[in-house]
Amino acid sequence: MIINSLDQLKQVSLKIIQKITKQDCILLFGEIGAGKTTLTRAIINNLQIQNKQNQTEVLSPTFNLVYEYEIKKFKIMHYDLYRLKTDKEVQLLGIFDEDVNSIKIIEWAEIIKNKQKDRLEIYLTYKNDKNLRNFEFKGFGRWKNFNAC
Repeated sequence: MIINSLDQLKQVSLKIIQKITKQDCILLFGEIGAGKTTLTRAIINNLQIQNKQNQTEVLSPTFNLVYEYEIKKFKIMHYDLYRLKTDKEVQLLGIFDEDVNSIKIIEWAEIIKNKQKDRLEIYLTYKNDKNLRNFEFKGFGRWKNFNAC
């Protein structure tokens, strides 16, 4: 799927939040600047709007490794694994040891070896035009038949 505007990105995020539950995991793959944090921001802000909460600023947690967002009865754990080098470091973070009332959105997920069963993997790549991005979706478990179109 080709994304050519923030409005189109918002529509993709709305499709995702229609299906998302408090035990899901979204893994984001792509180069620097491909739109991983921008997509995460759209998902979180649209969940806040849907739950009648104020929108918060959503930043990349590159240096903090994780930011947490409270959405009514669950939380979103937004991870950025860019600075990690091994799967052992990922395991030490305890990402998948978290309680079941959290959605995990993970940037730079390439390093994760043991992935959660119910997950949506999104691969973001640049197109020839610097303003266009290609999004490829791969669903597993309950996300297997996900269609963002």
